[in-house]
Amino acid sequence: MAPSAMTRWTKSLSEAQPVPYWLEDPGKPHPEPALTGPETCDLLVVGGGYSGLWTALIAKERDPRRDVVLLEGREVGWAASGRNGGFCAASLTHGLPNGLTRWPDEIHKLEELGARNLDEIEKAVARYSLDCDFERTGEIDVATETYQAWELRDWYQELERKGLADGIEFLDADAVREQVASPTFQAGLWDRRGVAMVDPAKLAWGLKKACIESGVRIYEHTPALALKPYGAGMAVSTPYGEVRARRVALGTNIFPSLVKRVRAYTVPVYDYALMTEPLTDAQLASVGWKNRQGLGDSANQFHYFRLSADNRILWGGYDAIHHYGGRVRAEYDDRPETYAKLAGHFFTCFPQLEGVRFTHAWGGAIDTCSRFSAFFGTAHQGKVAYAAGFTGLGVGATRFGADVMLDLLAGERTERTELAMVRKKPLPFPPEPFAWTGIALTKWSLARADSHGGRRNLWLKTMDRLGLGFDS
Repeated sequence: MAPSAMTRWTKSLSEAQPVPYWLEDPGKPHPEPALTGPETCDLLVVGGGYSGLWTALIAKERDPRRDVVLLEGREVGWAASGRNGGFCAASLTHGLPNGLTRWPDEIHKLEELGARNLDEIEKAVARYSLDCDFERTGEIDVATETYQAWELRDWYQELERKGLADGIEFLDADAVREQVASPTFQAGLWDRRGVAMVDPAKLAWGLKKACIESGVRIYEHTPALALKPYGAGMAVSTPYGEVRARRVALGTNIFPSLVKRVRAYTVPVYDYALMTEPLTDAQLASVGWKNRQGLGDSANQFHYFRLSADNRILWGGYDAIHHYGGRVRAEYDDRPETYAKLAGHFFTCFPQLEGVRFTHAWGGAIDTCSRFSAFFGTAHQGKVAYAAGFTGLGVGATRFGADVMLDLLAGERTERTELAMVRKKPLPFPPEPFAWTGIALTKWSLARADSHGGRRNLWLKTMDRLGLGFDS
């Protein structure tokens, strides 16, 4: 990137606040009091993100008499659930390509369950009056290179052959630019029903309100410190108290699991995003985007972007930063060099918007696993269940994960628990320095593939054969 271009683009960041746009909403609810003293319940849920919130709410839907407590270490929705891009996807497998590669025999069932799960989220938005700007606009995967356009067309034809193309439309260069005007777009695949756009923080806060109204007792600023058996159930200690429960569901994702053997299956990756000021009518008209779809490009190091309710553009992705040792630290949430890179990419995609300012720039850790989609399991003779590894696509899939955890805790055999995706786990990550070295080499190889017509080197081909993956 030339210094003059860098200067021009970084000026757009001069007033950007290093905080997530979504979390600055004046409608943010006050936190619930911390737990002080002993507490008992039928079900204890640890984690106040989507995974924990859906688990608590669905537990009450299944049995309104069940006594449910939820613990959150800080405030509901403060982490990945409140700062993500707001893409609520039907896919349970981090996209069809990943699902088809890993579970070809189950892919139709997985797609069916995913579509049903997204329908249930839409119904819950209406049933609980969740004010979260839910828009089922779909998503377009766009090609920005000639080889990507050919790959998208070939992929669409494969989906047609396998009976998986329902609701998906291939767009050539003219058709995709008619939807969203960018000189970089050369083709697109529009999944018309499989993705909804939401305000992620409002969704978390709405689920919190629904939980409380359903009778769930929520304690915020109450980190869960340790898990141990207690009589016929389990006990979880907190700084000022303890909860004794018959069953425990862990929805802590990127944060260290209370079941220590699970920790090797995930690593933290830092993702970053920018938010523009609201577009004027003229600026919005120059881009088009009348159908308000979410968008993502087809590179290994990909961007995701969408419109907010007040017509700002969120632009995120590309860099995926893993720190040595899997460290999660607040200072990693802010990364100016990535913001500058993202700003340059934004104006390359939308040169007609030069002069637009970014008002917010932020980042944070998400959890990923070696198969790029959630995994599940139990501990302590089935009294504890967990779900983790959503890899940045958990806005929708965490609701499915909540159902899985509740099935497992009940000891029930269901269409969900019979899935190979649920019964089998991914490969764990190796210890350091091997994990960091492997991830760094994979990232370098992916960037090289993006700049060499998508050609994958020997390292990536080996990772593909082993079923391992890592991207932005």
